[in-house]
Amino acid sequence: MLVNLDWLKDYVNISLSPEELGDRLTHAGLNLEFIEQRDSQTVIDLEVTSNRPDCLGHLGVAREIAAITKQGMCQPEIKLQECADKAADHIQISIEDQQFCPVYVARVIRGVKVGPSPAWLVDRLKSLGIATINNVVDATNYVMFECAQPLHAFDFQKLAGSQVTVRKARDGETIKAIDQREYRLTSTMGVIADQRGPVAVAGVMGGFESEISHETTTILLESASFNSLSVRNTSRSLELFSPSSYRFERALDQHGVAWANARCASLIQELAGGEVLSGEVIAGELASAFGKPIELRFSRIPEILGIEVPSTEVSQILQLLGCQISSSTPQTITVLAPSFRRDLVREIDLIEEVARIYGYENIPENVPVPLCSSRKTTADRVAEKVRRTLVGSGFFEAMTVAFTSESQQNWFAPRSVTTSLMVDHSRRRNENLLRQSLVPSLLNVRRENIRRGNHDAHLFEIARVYLGSEITADCAQQPAVLGCVSGLPFLDLKGILAAVAMACRSDIRLETTESSLESFAPYRGAELWLNGKRWGWCGELHPEIVQHAGMKDQVTVAEVDMGLLEALFQAAPQFRAIPQYQSMIRDLNFSLAEEVQWIDLEKTIQLAAGPLLEAVRFSGQYRGKQLGEGQKSYLATLVYRSFERTLTSEEVDEIQKNVMNSCLEHHGAVVRS
Repeated sequence: MLVNLDWLKDYVNISLSPEELGDRLTHAGLNLEFIEQRDSQTVIDLEVTSNRPDCLGHLGVAREIAAITKQGMCQPEIKLQECADKAADHIQISIEDQQFCPVYVARVIRGVKVGPSPAWLVDRLKSLGIATINNVVDATNYVMFECAQPLHAFDFQKLAGSQVTVRKARDGETIKAIDQREYRLTSTMGVIADQRGPVAVAGVMGGFESEISHETTTILLESASFNSLSVRNTSRSLELFSPSSYRFERALDQHGVAWANARCASLIQELAGGEVLSGEVIAGELASAFGKPIELRFSRIPEILGIEVPSTEVSQILQLLGCQISSSTPQTITVLAPSFRRDLVREIDLIEEVARIYGYENIPENVPVPLCSSRKTTADRVAEKVRRTLVGSGFFEAMTVAFTSESQQNWFAPRSVTTSLMVDHSRRRNENLLRQSLVPSLLNVRRENIRRGNHDAHLFEIARVYLGSEITADCAQQPAVLGCVSGLPFLDLKGILAAVAMACRSDIRLETTESSLESFAPYRGAELWLNGKRWGWCGELHPEIVQHAGMKDQVTVAEVDMGLLEALFQAAPQFRAIPQYQSMIRDLNFSLAEEVQWIDLEKTIQLAAGPLLEAVRFSGQYRGKQLGEGQKSYLATLVYRSFERTLTSEEVDEIQKNVMNSCLEHHGAVVRS
């Protein structure tokens, strides 16, 4: 941002040399690029960050200087002489899209005499690298560089009709801009239009057909607020850049739109004469002059900065920056940030303002800043154990983007969510949905690994999934899950997940039930339960989904809830003595009806076997012609152990008989020979 030093002196008293001033501004956050003499004008180039669009005008920089030097500043005086004729009787403004253009202000000035600008105005614009056109156009440029609000003047007599509309362009519409090049517009671009069509590309550049010429006698002066993202996209799509678009691409002051229009009308009247029709025509609504109240605790300043700043000086700094103190106590003040400082929304923002104006150089390097020890949260500790277990099992952690496409989302969608959170952005036209599962993203990563010759890419990721408005749009409330994608058999992955659960709580109970998810191959998917609560899903993907994902070999996937692990987490593992006596292992191969679930059979075995049963494991299943239609077989592995003595074969055989009889009685399960 080029700043004219003499221009600044219109608003604030500057006794510092240009070099000293540049140094003070740099310490306050406006980095000095260079100081240069252009004819008789001293020009300072300052780097203005994107969150400070108010400093893209001389008034904003002058306000910074006033705060640094602890003095007041002068606002330009507006001297408008309006006639009795009302502007609203000659022009009507309408806005079709309030999100694109929240407010549009217009004035009509007639009887102007277009001609060259006075030398002082020419010199000031020339020092900033702006060519002078005529006194009307130069006035709009001058006010823009004064207060950062772009303006545009139309030749009122060249506009078709008395209705001006702010709208989106129609596909195929064209406009010849002031640079005398023709541009083809799309429906994503904003325009200012009369009854014939577009007369300006909103926020970017005016049209050639309605520009100010020496024959102009009546002008329509506009100032407006436009959506910064839309202006940025339009400017880049058309490859059309201007000082106006540069400013509109940042969030400008929506309250200052009317002030800038009145200021420019006053300057035009001074330079070109004419009479200003009474009143301004406003479409939309001007923003409030101040934002929401922000409470600043004086005690927080030394906690953050490490030094004490007197409360009176804190208030003075904030007021010099344009803030308003609405109330105060010995411990706090309530601050209203001005509309041109939309970056001030939190207490920490105010503390940063105090620090940079008070002077970072006044903060000693050796002052101890109060610190307090922190500790890992339960979520952090659980995630650490999960990572350690999976990495130890040969898995690699992946980090994928949170976006997916609708087709990929359908690869694995275990939750019944009807609403998907969607992002409407040009860069996310295909993958624009926030994912409801980690599995599709991990499938893409596994596919890319396989294409590069890495067929043993066993992957996991811990991240949030987004379940739409049925839960909440707040990211922090979306559930964190663990997703796994591997080429391992189902039982291997299930065993690894059991180890994950055991790492979080040694006495945890993992159970499985058959899953009806269509994403799994038939009879190859399961729901996982921890201590009676559903934990997630595990199974082999359906071959069609594997093919859609661009792979050939079988893929096993799992997705479980990290929140349940956190709820069951046991921070201090409980001691269990190492068994002193040998276990005895027996297998039972049951033939039973298709509708019997493993979890039901498992419970029957546990009840029938009694206290000497240490574990019962699912070791496989079979379906085939030998069993008959509607039949299947489960292979169960039973582990027996006593903590007091060595078991004998006879007593284990007796328990086995009880198990077989109970399974036959309750489930019609027959032991295959």
